[in-house]
Amino acid sequence: MSERAPVTLAPRISLNVEIPEELFKAMEDYVETHPAWSQHRVFCAALSLFLMQNGISDRRINRLYLEAVFDYAA
Repeated sequence: MSERAPVTLAPRISLNVEIPEELFKAMEDYVETHPAWSQHRVFCAALSLFLMQNGISDRRINRLYLEAVFDYAA
């Protein structure tokens, strides 16, 4: 029987940002109709994808993106 290593959560930073109301409303509607998604998960997926598409090649960012999109924490 194999034992799983304990999951270590990455430190989190709290952000206070202003975004267009239309963007917030669209995200809010999406999260309300997709219970598996949270505001945190949406922001992690969006920000990590933006960084990858704009030249950041960091495996940690890639991992965060995959975890957010596929709802998987190693």
